[in-house]
Amino acid sequence: MVKLRLMRMGKTKQPTYRIVAADARSPRDGRFIEIVGHYNPRTEPSSITIDNDKAVAWLRKGAQPTEAVEKLLKISGAWEQFTGQQLTGTAS
Repeated sequence: MVKLRLMRMGKTKQPTYRIVAADARSPRDGRFIEIVGHYNPRTEPSSITIDNDKAVAWLRKGAQPTEAVEKLLKISGAWEQFTGQQLTGTAS
């Protein structure tokens, strides 16, 4: 199964994260399929850069986001874009 999850980057005690699509069996900082965005919790306010088109495409293919990534997707608007399109698709 493919998961959308955070991949830790940066130096010791200075984390930044990539939001990646990766196989659920691969390690946290191991192989990934595609980079979907970036998250920097150390800035004030924290900076989130997500390619919504890529994120929605992975969600449509069945990728499962982790809890942290789901929160970031809701902030960026990708989650609403995915659920809104999914609801209109089932209604027709």
